Amino acid sequence: MNLSIIVPLLNEQDSLEELFTRIDNVCRDNKLSYEVWFIDDGSTDLSWSIIENLKIQHPQIHGIKFSKNYGKSQALHAAFEKVNGDVIITMDADLQDFPEEIPELYEMVTLGNYDIVSGWKKKRFDNVMTKNIPSKLFNAAARKVSGVSLHDFNCGLKAYRKQVVKSIDVYGDMHRYIPVLAANAGFRNITEKPVQHQARPYGTSKFGTERFVRGFLDLVTLWFVSRFGGRPMHFFGAAGTLMFIIGFLSAVWLGVSKLIDVYIFKIYGNLIANNPWFFIALTMMILGSLLFVAGFLGELIIRTNREHKNYHIEELI
Repeated sequence: MNLSIIVPLLNEQDSLEELFTRIDNVCRDNKLSYEVWFIDDGSTDLSWSIIENLKIQHPQIHGIKFSKNYGKSQALHAAFEKVNGDVIITMDADLQDFPEEIPELYEMVTLGNYDIVSGWKKKRFDNVMTKNIPSKLFNAAARKVSGVSLHDFNCGLKAYRKQVVKSIDVYGDMHRYIPVLAANAGFRNITEKPVQHQARPYGTSKFGTERFVRGFLDLVTLWFVSRFGGRPMHFFGAAGTLMFIIGFLSAVWLGVSKLIDVYIFKIYGNLIANNPWFFIALTMMILGSLLFVAGFLGELIIRTNREHKNYHIEELI
């Protein structure tokens, strides 16, 4: 199979039929064998009923229905486990992405030998203050921290080689950082393609400005995990050991100073506890010990199989 197209959605009943019709026309015109996976992330409208009706008429349609809203990352994770196409394309269901981009994305992966081709919405039709400007700041920070040179990490329109989606684990809110996850897994041949974008014709956006706050927090998490996720003792253990040594040497210095005052200068009555360094040394030794224990526990945790499948599939068609 040439293509697997993944469409995560939440309350998009008005756009689903038009979206599939355009996908079907594009794939047929370009003689591409394909399947479409609609992932209903807890919709409360008629989205799932529409998917079921489309499935009756078009066997290349598949659907996954979550029991509630778990988020886009979990939707992509569930679909990545099911897809069979040589090239996997993800796109949003709100018709802001153009299915007509599919053939060129497919060719860039197959003929250009890219692992990932990420869409770049150079001209956006979103609110400037609440989306465009925060998005530019977010993408600049993501490029700097991750080292992956993409202008638009948040673009839902992306194409992947099959091996990529089968090798990475998307969890939490990490869907926006899939190219970074892939790069950390060794898939470094990543590029981007300017794509068309239009204003949402139906419904309202499911993402508010708070997603940028979560995005920055996820970026920090991803940076830490990519550097120390496989060896937490290297970070916590090193920091803990350094703090403990500094605290211990400070305590030794206080003790030696006390002995010098008593036996050499004959100064009595100066309590070590009256010196602020006593509390600094004690605090550093305690924190150093705690950090070392945290690193040790981290080493134990990563030796267990972490399960990211924190969603419940209510129905599969």
